Amino acid sequence: MSSSNPEVEHIDRRELYTSLPARIQYLHSFLDFTSTDIDALLLGSKYLKALIPAVVNIVYRKLLSFDITAQTFTTRSTSYSGPLSTTPLPTIDSPQIRYRKMFLRGYLQKLCSDPTRFEFWEYLDKVGMMHVGQGRKHPLHVEYIHIGMCLAFIQDVVVEAILNHPKLRLDQKTAIVKAMGKVLWIQNDLFAKWYVRDGDEFADEMEEREVEQEGYINGRKIINEELSDEGEETAKEDKKNGEEK
Repeated sequence: MSSSNPEVEHIDRRELYTSLPARIQYLHSFLDFTSTDIDALLLGSKYLKALIPAVVNIVYRKLLSFDITAQTFTTRSTSYSGPLSTTPLPTIDSPQIRYRKMFLRGYLQKLCSDPTRFEFWEYLDKVGMMHVGQGRKHPLHVEYIHIGMCLAFIQDVVVEAILNHPKLRLDQKTAIVKAMGKVLWIQNDLFAKWYVRDGDEFADEMEEREVEQEGYINGRKIINEELSDEGEETAKEDKKNGEEK
């Protein structure tokens, strides 16, 4: 039922849980995500891309500094409480970590791509889905507390780097930080939607997501296009080694 007040925009609750485009539109409207933010993201992308290797290393050193997050790379779950293998926890140079770092690089590159394409938001939603054990041949289960903290940590690292960048004016830094903050909070929502039980009454109407290879949306590869042939071969070998562990 529409509101009687013409200044109040009606939001269909059912659509928030059954239509990704409707959910994204609501998030954009609520956060005032506009062309100004898109321009800021496009401006900042060349600076952010240069930071990606350093950000990836910082994030993985943080993840490996706690046993509960480090064990995810061997047990594929932060809630696993059974006996652990005698194999030591992975290090920053372990094959499975090298493989995961490749996909974090791809994810951060995607954050620097064109947010006017709906594929951008589809990918962020898929990232959320993959961390609750869906959409993968080898399920991964990471509890939401760790997801939220990792996003906050990434935001902290990126914001500090942008604010200290010597080639950006203050107004540019402000615009980039605001726009990136909105994107990361939309990503946070697209994680949360797979964890919380809000809207479960519409479960039968929700779109079923198919299992796809990581880095693909609707059968098309959308990240890591810049990897060399040698890099892809290394990634395949690392993946094989990581899955055998």
